[in-house]
Amino acid sequence: MRNAATALGMIGGILALIMGVISFGYTELTAQNQVRDLDLLPQPDNPGWLRAMSVIAPLLAIAGAGMARYRALWAGLLLLLAALAIYTTFANFFAIFPAAMCGLAGVLAIAAGRPDEEKSHF
Repeated sequence: MRNAATALGMIGGILALIMGVISFGYTELTAQNQVRDLDLLPQPDNPGWLRAMSVIAPLLAIAGAGMARYRALWAGLLLLLAALAIYTTFANFFAIFPAAMCGLAGVLAIAAGRPDEEKSHF
């Protein structure tokens, strides 16, 4: 279960990173005066929050996936927090896939209560 949590968390984190780079670039593009005055692109409601979550959510997912083999409880919490951040911040069709992968990875990491080693995380 820990290996599955690692793989799913990495895939979800990389997809979230791609989505974060695109959304960060979009907010930078719409913040420029020339584009804002033309009204070609819709303005995001809260660009600061979108920029922050574009960086924080993928970092949480990748860090959680990296920790899943040794600290499964902490990794599961980070992955679930990343899934929540991705889903609530981006809230579009493309956000479902990384959020679902990170959420499933978080559930798998938390469910790995008895690791292969003698030391459990609870």
